Amino acid sequence: MKKVIVLVGPTAVGKTDLSIALAKKLDTEIISADSVQIYKGLDIGSAKPTAEEQCGIIHHLIDHVSPFDAYSVSEYAKQAFSSIDALIERGKIPIVAGGTGLYVNALLYDMNFGESLADVPFRTEMERLAEAEGNEAVHLRLRAVDPEAAERIHMNNLRRVIRALEVNHITGKPMADFAVAPQKNEHYQFQIYGLTRPRDVLYDRINRRVHLMLQAGLIDEVKRLKSLGLDDSFQSMQGIGYKEVLAYLDGKISIERMVEIIQQFSRNYAKRQMTWFKRYEDIIWLDLEVLSTDDAVLKIIEGLSL
Repeated sequence: MKKVIVLVGPTAVGKTDLSIALAKKLDTEIISADSVQIYKGLDIGSAKPTAEEQCGIIHHLIDHVSPFDAYSVSEYAKQAFSSIDALIERGKIPIVAGGTGLYVNALLYDMNFGESLADVPFRTEMERLAEAEGNEAVHLRLRAVDPEAAERIHMNNLRRVIRALEVNHITGKPMADFAVAPQKNEHYQFQIYGLTRPRDVLYDRINRRVHLMLQAGLIDEVKRLKSLGLDDSFQSMQGIGYKEVLAYLDGKISIERMVEIIQQFSRNYAKRQMTWFKRYEDIIWLDLEVLSTDDAVLKIIEGLSL
């Protein structure tokens, strides 16, 4: 079996540091699973590791897409698997690291993206809605246009919910039968590790990270993106931190309120991420308040023999 290490966890938990330390130890490369870091020029607000922080470790699928372009989960899956397979062919164990559950799901499960009837911008819009407001918000949209499909498809079966909405959006007709649960991808041996910290510690890290981003120049970064013609109508600018700074720059909120909202939304997002990743049956949790980075790396390497 083709082994792939998957490191997931909430925002600000410490995925970047651990993934780089592990990649150094295994002499391998990292495939990002972050839906904001994938965009060029969105650096500070996405907590994208700098060239110095990457420590010479190659990172795939960061700085990969123009911020003017929409980007779908199906595109991510295709390109991530290309990087994974190339690493395996070179005798490396790929490390997938990130917190975007939709991206991780696209690798762990065989997904039918049904390109014969496709509206990629609409699909992408629904994916972003799920990430921003949770699965329930997308499921409510399906219930409004196709209540029968909504009854059959659980809101956590997000890929099928979005597919049903997409078919209805294109054809105006209800979904016939997309209630089959996604099947595990059996072509790879995924070893999934979830990184965690106590909630109060994690929330404090999130709050402090927001202040560090502002000190690093987040407002100037958004000003530059805005000067290029980007606003909150673009998918790239929907990430937490970017749309709030845009609102501040447009005079809609004060800087104090902007900081509060970014912190609050980041904490809410972390909570949704933990709920998402706890559904993975085979996940092994590593508490980074108990384990040092070196200890966590050793535990993961020990697990490779399983």
